[in-house]
Amino acid sequence: MLWLPHRSLLAGCLAVSLAASPVWCAAHARLEQAEPARRATLAAAPTQVRLRFSEAVELQYSHLSVTDNAGHVLSTAPTLAADAKTLALALPMLAPGAYSVHYRVLSVDGHVIESTYRFTVRAPAGEK
Repeated sequence: MLWLPHRSLLAGCLAVSLAASPVWCAAHARLEQAEPARRATLAAAPTQVRLRFSEAVELQYSHLSVTDNAGHVLSTAPTLAADAKTLALALPMLAPGAYSVHYRVLSVDGHVIESTYRFTVRAPAGEK
């Protein structure tokens, strides 16, 4: 039976090539840092949202917005820092309350990353 050694050899070569291949396919961009952070409770309102990713992102195909607890969109025009990995979004003066940050970015490797997180601005001490 000549086909059996060839099949074993083929299977062995395939296993070795898969084991030796780089892991680049699993190395898509990810959110590395968010300011304000996820689930943060802040004593003072932030003036901007900053999101830093592990890879460069394409600004023209990216979206970043902040909404209040009632669902009103407060800001939607992000800028891209010189490192091409950091999106920033200027915010209006935020009142105490809960806010949602939604982002959808296209990284330079062609993959889309999308998520939403919340943060809260606390009322100053003595206010209700």
